[in-house]
Amino acid sequence: MTNHSETTGSFENGDIAYDGSAPEHQVTLRTPAELADALPYLLGYRPEDSIVLVALNDRGGRGRFGGRARLGIPASRDDWPFAARQLAHGLITGSERRGAKPGQMVAFLCQEPAAGESGRDVVRRLEPLAQKLRTECGRLDVPVIEALCISGGRFWSYCCPTDGCCPDEGLPMGLPGTSVLAAAAAYAGIQVRGSLKELRARLLPWETAAALEQEIALDAAGLSLVPRILDEAERGSVAEETLKLAERVMTRFAEAPFVPGAARADLRDDQLLDHEEAASLILGLQDRTTRDRAAEWMEGDEAEPALRLWRALARRCVGPYGEHAAAPLTLAGWVAWSAGDQLEAREALAMALGADPDYLFARLLHQACNEGLDPESVRRCLRAERRGRARSTVADAGAVAEAVVAETPQDEPAPRGDTATVGDRGAAVPHEVSEAGGGAVPAGPDPVSRRCRRTRVGESVPAGSRPATSRTDGACPGPSRAPGRPRTRTSGRGGPRRRGADRPGADRGSGATERHP
Repeated sequence: MTNHSETTGSFENGDIAYDGSAPEHQVTLRTPAELADALPYLLGYRPEDSIVLVALNDRGGRGRFGGRARLGIPASRDDWPFAARQLAHGLITGSERRGAKPGQMVAFLCQEPAAGESGRDVVRRLEPLAQKLRTECGRLDVPVIEALCISGGRFWSYCCPTDGCCPDEGLPMGLPGTSVLAAAAAYAGIQVRGSLKELRARLLPWETAAALEQEIALDAAGLSLVPRILDEAERGSVAEETLKLAERVMTRFAEAPFVPGAARADLRDDQLLDHEEAASLILGLQDRTTRDRAAEWMEGDEAEPALRLWRALARRCVGPYGEHAAAPLTLAGWVAWSAGDQLEAREALAMALGADPDYLFARLLHQACNEGLDPESVRRCLRAERRGRARSTVADAGAVAEAVVAETPQDEPAPRGDTATVGDRGAAVPHEVSEAGGGAVPAGPDPVSRRCRRTRVGESVPAGSRPATSRTDGACPGPSRAPGRPRTRTSGRGGPRRRGADRPGADRGSGATERHP
């Protein structure tokens, strides 16, 4: 359930007011038409195929818009009672946990007419759903004072006092951006980011001719990478290769010229990422430890190119690899949430749960985002993991250098050549020169390298050279499966097994309810 920020308002004598942060921003909504026009500004986008509930809270004789909740309209009528119950219960109880039970509710049903259908047909078809919403809210002592159906640029009210209140053809919606509310929202800095369909398009898999080429690349990469991920001896090497490749692509993205417009920017990113690179990254991220390390690119100069990369990888999870999108979609949602974009974060995390409802990392982040928690607690955890790993790497490199010095004859001349330095992600190479031990260390032949490896795990490593920094399960949002197992599943042709394709609401956009506190 996705949560949006609250906006203040008032409800008195049948009027609803939309307020900004200052008194001069108040706009009073007196008619259903003005209320329908307010919906995109309450959510931050234009909802499609959606059930939306908006809470109204009374405070000192003045009301305000409270929490908002959105859920995709289930395709099957049999699912409507459960959807109405889930939406009403989630919004009302969530508001109670935050200390403000709604006094009243406004409901919206938004759906465009299907082929051969009119807006009036949509209104009649969805009327039982509107009644279910009113019943479920009434059971929790929160009356629905208005229920609107928006379809085909027109709206109808389910709460008309008389049969002739609303004409059969409905009432026209105002032109976007022309109302008083639109002007007040623009003055207050509130933006509407297009439709929900446009937002999802940045994260949905390709349906172009290039999708087949990407699927072939994923099949080929799976044959080579999956056995290595399953092999404990090779798993760490695959993780390092995946992360280094991701860093190279992020650098490429960051250095690319600016392109205006989301669609054009996504097309540019797609052109900068070839099929083989995308396949290697998608499969490598199925490993939980690799994914958790990739989640550390969440702030500063790393956040934007990382978000672009996760979007691009989600678009490459084509054909039978749809379930693999859970990892890049979750990373996209996490980076967007960390950067303050809750709208994209909620949608990406909901789509991740649509791809794989059992993906624990997505469920934990989705719940935290919906509850309005501060992402800083997760950021602190990931920063600590990164610092601890960096300290451990430097300490290990220092131990290797000291061991090499101890076993190298003192009269052996130091060879000239390249040197290897220890960085945040680097590791000392035993047979090269290292600067971690405080000076140049002579390189040796293979037997020296073997002695170094033996020495590192023996008693001769100086005490304190390797601090006890190890990963602890549960310190960060946990894995979606048991540690050590990748998420890749294979079917008869080598591709992954898809799950939930026949389940109602199993598409990526309706994998989770959205609640907006």
